Amino acid sequence: MQIAAIHHVALSVTDLERSRRFYRDILGLEEIARPPFDFPGAWFATGPSQHIHLIVHPHSTFRTGKGLDNRDGHFAVRVPSYRQAVDFLRSKGYREDAAADPFQHMVLQPHATAGFPQIYILDPDRNVIEINAARLD
Repeated sequence: MQIAAIHHVALSVTDLERSRRFYRDILGLEEIARPPFDFPGAWFATGPSQHIHLIVHPHSTFRTGKGLDNRDGHFAVRVPSYRQAVDFLRSKGYREDAAADPFQHMVLQPHATAGFPQIYILDPDRNVIEINAARLD
């Protein structure tokens, strides 16, 4: 078997409209057509052939009560400019010192050990998201 790419990441959400707003307005993703499944959800494009699939399922497992932890399970998206991403998130109310509000808290790692700059945030259901760039600008 040869894997060509990651096709999609599926995430459990509790409030589909709230999550749609987050993935559209904060991550800037475009919602795309979704087959007529018999359960609620939404699909967003993250590239020419990659997606994020949001799924509402009553038996999902969530990171209930957990704060932002960049070592916990997460997915990563790549942006062209680290500085522009940081500025955009700040314009939406995200801050490094907002630990009391996990949904407005961001962790910045401009000189990350991984070799590329990283930002970590939570979506409304505490799914951890890494935003990274190829280089620090």
